[in-house]
Amino acid sequence: MIRLDIVSDPICPWCYIGKTYLDQALAERPNHPFTILWHPFQLNPEMPAEGMDRRAYLEGKFGGKEGALRAYAPIVERAEEIGLNIDFAGIKRTPNTIDAHRLIHWAEAEGVQQEVVDALFRAYFEEGRDIGDAATLTEIAESAGMDRAVTERLLAGEDDKADVRARDTQFREMGVSGVPFFIVAGQHAVPGAQPKETWIKVIDEVLEQLAQAADNPDAASQG
Repeated sequence: MIRLDIVSDPICPWCYIGKTYLDQALAERPNHPFTILWHPFQLNPEMPAEGMDRRAYLEGKFGGKEGALRAYAPIVERAEEIGLNIDFAGIKRTPNTIDAHRLIHWAEAEGVQQEVVDALFRAYFEEGRDIGDAATLTEIAESAGMDRAVTERLLAGEDDKADVRARDTQFREMGVSGVPFFIVAGQHAVPGAQPKETWIKVIDEVLEQLAQAADNPDAASQG
């Protein structure tokens, strides 16, 4: 299998769009070679722990209501094109995502990382839930098969906060300045929300390379 590392933030709309494109490609290529791992990148690392009002956040970031509308117009258009039911009006708060990233980290150890990532994106963008809230995160964890009591205990403490922040910093130092950001086989960067067709091409090329390596093991070992 080939490792596909995905750097993202569960409140990033382009990450949700990019993930959807990738999911569509994987569905069309069920023999894909990827093992997928998700990694942290906080769009707003200085966000207060309790988050903030969504409207105030957007207008502050984009210089007013009109600026926010202009910034989000292409996102809304792209989401509609690929069938994503994003309810921006239903999102009342922009959360700090450190705890969501901790949950994604713990989910990897439980073997349910993909399920948790899926649920976080749906909860935030489609259901308007606060994914900075411990109760919400606990419900998401439990729905994915994680132990409720253990999740509650972990979220109440400081476990892995420093690790998440360090990994975020590491990706920034590697040159990642925006998400989603995909890394194929530890060496090939695929930045941004690439369309399904791009991912199908990547998958087909990787499968061809693997097939050639299997047919010529001596050449592969020398390369």
